[in-house]
Amino acid sequence: MEDKEPLAEPVHVGEKRTCPEEDSEHIAKRVKVQDEANGSHATKRTEDDKEELEGEEEEEALEECDGEGESFADMMKYGLSEVDVGICKFVSEHNGFSGILKERYSDFVVNEISKEGKIVRLDDLSVPVEPEEVSVEAAPVDCQVLTEEQKQQLSDLQLFKNKERNVSIEVEDDSKEKRTLLHKAVKTSYPGLETKTEERDGKKFIVAYHAAGKKALAEVRTPAAPRKHSWPKNRGSFCHFVLYKENKDTMDAINVLSKFLRVRPNVFSYMGTKDKRAITVQEIAVLKISAERLAHLNKCLMNFKLGNFSYKKHPLKLGELQGNHFTVVLRNISGSDEQVEHAMTSLRATGFINYYGMQRFGTTAVATHQVGRSILQNNWSEVMDLILKPRPGAEKGYLVKCREEWAQTQDPEAALKKLPVKRCVEGQLLRGLSKYGKNNIITAFGLIPRNNRLMYIHSYQSFVWNTMVSRRVEAYGLKAVEGDLVLKGGTAHVLSAEEAEKESIHDIVMPLPGFDVIYPTHEVGKGYRDMLAADNLDIDNMRHKVKDYSLAGAYRRILIRPSDVSWEVIHYDDARVPLVYTDVEKLENKPLPVYLTEGKYRALKMEFSLPPSTYATMAIREVLKMDTSIKNQTQLNTVWLN
Repeated sequence: MEDKEPLAEPVHVGEKRTCPEEDSEHIAKRVKVQDEANGSHATKRTEDDKEELEGEEEEEALEECDGEGESFADMMKYGLSEVDVGICKFVSEHNGFSGILKERYSDFVVNEISKEGKIVRLDDLSVPVEPEEVSVEAAPVDCQVLTEEQKQQLSDLQLFKNKERNVSIEVEDDSKEKRTLLHKAVKTSYPGLETKTEERDGKKFIVAYHAAGKKALAEVRTPAAPRKHSWPKNRGSFCHFVLYKENKDTMDAINVLSKFLRVRPNVFSYMGTKDKRAITVQEIAVLKISAERLAHLNKCLMNFKLGNFSYKKHPLKLGELQGNHFTVVLRNISGSDEQVEHAMTSLRATGFINYYGMQRFGTTAVATHQVGRSILQNNWSEVMDLILKPRPGAEKGYLVKCREEWAQTQDPEAALKKLPVKRCVEGQLLRGLSKYGKNNIITAFGLIPRNNRLMYIHSYQSFVWNTMVSRRVEAYGLKAVEGDLVLKGGTAHVLSAEEAEKESIHDIVMPLPGFDVIYPTHEVGKGYRDMLAADNLDIDNMRHKVKDYSLAGAYRRILIRPSDVSWEVIHYDDARVPLVYTDVEKLENKPLPVYLTEGKYRALKMEFSLPPSTYATMAIREVLKMDTSIKNQTQLNTVWLN
């Protein structure tokens, strides 16, 4: 998995596309290795969840494909393979073997490693006890104004068990004060419900209802936020908590929490973003929201759990974490115990090439680094064309229709009408073209969020880096040589022949191209210049006339050696049996997974820790020695299923 702290760019364009035939039981219709750095396939959703997800960007989670007559495997033949993005080399010498990754979402678990170096765990759901008194304004509304029968009716309504879709409460002692108490009692005690006053036959009623139908669950109102002056002075302004989530990336989770709490997403802070398809555990901080309000969400949210609350004076910052700890299960492995031992021993001792993973480049025939190259070339008509033109492969039906409309008419407004969801990159670009015209593509492109725009040029940098590192390993192997680069005090230094004799390959770095980096002085350094020149880019002038697209460059280690590496081979008979014990299962005192001494299938359970901005799939690639692209894995899985 990549943690995107330095750049904070989304990686959703590379997430696995799934078909509607895949059910929610996590049966073995899974590609053997997916291309996310961390993730899981979708869990079973209620109708409420589906409505909540309607606004997600299309690149983030294409949960269905409308390919008529073409199978998913057929459509994915147009996608990228590893060699297309420069991923070519391995460092170990063992024979590879096959295995199924993420047959169940619980087969891939990610726990953040805090800035103190501790693995973040969810192990406490209690709310901190504070000695200070709560002010009158912040005190909860007394629910005693409601009868037990009314409470039950409201509870049923909140959970959509009430067929009448509303609850009417007669105001017997009609007064403004009594009505106000009833309104507050309903809204604060039953999040998601709204109230209004109605008069019927001379009597007044408080009518409780879901303001937006089932969508109200995604906009649930928790107990009223304390006013600023009621926040205790001796309490830290930020409530830190551990967030456990399934099948949600960090930004999506923040958006859900902000809706539930009726606050802006920017009141939340975190140390790193986690990809969608996994069980992930990370620390979050929020400004002046009490632990009590946060804990209340545990009653309302599916696939979320909040705990380990504490108050601190500071927020969290991107990049503060020390990395991530992974627990990964590869099911139905074909390798012998000896092969597994050799592969895992090599991973622990030598590590893996620190390639940028496949999700960095997308899954369709138009790769993100191609768009990035056109941006750097200042070829804006090609940028527009690459993003909007029809492309083969798996995409939402309405996105296909949008592209077809654009190809036929070149009319941004007509193409935009084909999109029910306008927040995707295509929709944002079309909205910009409609507003500013096709002769002002730079301004129109600017309507796409900055992180999404930067994703394209960072993808191009990653493509160059992958390609050059493959050449470096091919040319010089796993030893430091004269002309290599190392970092000394944050500054790149070119090794002499004498210095190279004393350096480890694990200290060698390679640059991402930019105006503020130097390049190796051996032949691979010349390769950078040649590669950029072939793309009509000047390596000596990486500043762009649009400041956002000027590349400073950076340095990245060639090899990564995971820490805390452990593994075991597990026998099992039932593909539905969980093989990882999660934090929530521990909290709920569920029984430990039972491992058989003999079974129909064998699985490799591995644990390891990685620093930020590295990809777990690249470590798994080194173990299996398999192409991790969706294109390749889908084809392999199709053969396996047949």
